[in-house]
Amino acid sequence: MRVIRVDEPTGVDGLRLHDEPTPSPQRGELLLHVRVVALNYRDGAIAAGRYVRKSRAGLVPCSDAAAEVVEVGEGVEDYRPGDRVLSTFHPRWFGGAPPPTLEADSYGSGQDGWLAEYKVVPREAVVRLPDQLSDEHAATLPCAGVTAWSALRGPSPIRAGHSVLTLGSGGVSLFAMQLAKAVGAQVIATTSSVEKADILTQLGADEVIDYGRHPEWYEQVRDLTAGRGVDRVIEVGGPATIGQSLRAVAIGGEVTLIGWLSTDNPGIDYFALKHSLATTRPVVVGSRDDLVELVRLAAATELPPVIAQVFAFEETRAAFERLSRSQHVGKLLIRVS
Repeated sequence: MRVIRVDEPTGVDGLRLHDEPTPSPQRGELLLHVRVVALNYRDGAIAAGRYVRKSRAGLVPCSDAAAEVVEVGEGVEDYRPGDRVLSTFHPRWFGGAPPPTLEADSYGSGQDGWLAEYKVVPREAVVRLPDQLSDEHAATLPCAGVTAWSALRGPSPIRAGHSVLTLGSGGVSLFAMQLAKAVGAQVIATTSSVEKADILTQLGADEVIDYGRHPEWYEQVRDLTAGRGVDRVIEVGGPATIGQSLRAVAIGGEVTLIGWLSTDNPGIDYFALKHSLATTRPVVVGSRDDLVELVRLAAATELPPVIAQVFAFEETRAAFERLSRSQHVGKLLIRVS
């Protein structure tokens, strides 16, 4: 079978194609034929050696995939060949509090991911796909979709009439915008260009702030909310944006700490943190239960996936190259088979 590995964490050139034996499922396992893989920011960071944690040499990248069951191991009774399934980001986090092995367990980082023609996994590491979801739609959900879903829920779920701030036009921000609008919330989005602003407006953003024209964008957020601030900030920027996020959130609101798209670090203003009177909550994607709920929601509602481009397996390097430029709006997919 064909497998892509990060032989050297040097970017696109370090991605190498390997020909390896097709694995066999053991007791409690499934042999899957991988159909579609979705790329996330983390995948590019790992390939380039820029991830927050060091990954081992030869890692198979990617956490998100739709696949088909080819063979089941002994003792597996709930799946059969031909069933369509979806990967979980954290295969051993089933619900409730995350396990201490969370990062070591995650696909495409702690252990080999999905950028291969075939993969063997424990039966509990996937969820069943309904007929209403295509492989392409489903593959967008495990990382970006579940992260946005988790960020909008938590102890104080976003409801109709609440306000949400999304940063940029990455996968998590787009899903958060769509899901927030679906429950009747107001969405304010930030972006870097007129072209992206137009797309965000078409996708449902109520207000869009160009942070190139307004570098102190938290002031615009305050103006758009009559000085109150937003109920929830989907904080994907990291150290470079957290200071403004704390100034954009309302008293009693919440800033969900998700990503680190920028590595610039001006330092966190302790007094801004304290006097925001807001909650900060880390989000590390979500559990299997969260994915099951999101799959059910996506199948039952008109929640269209935002897909920028679908690449062939042979175009994997081109897909990672486009990912590295960060100019796309929507998910980048690779059709493996």
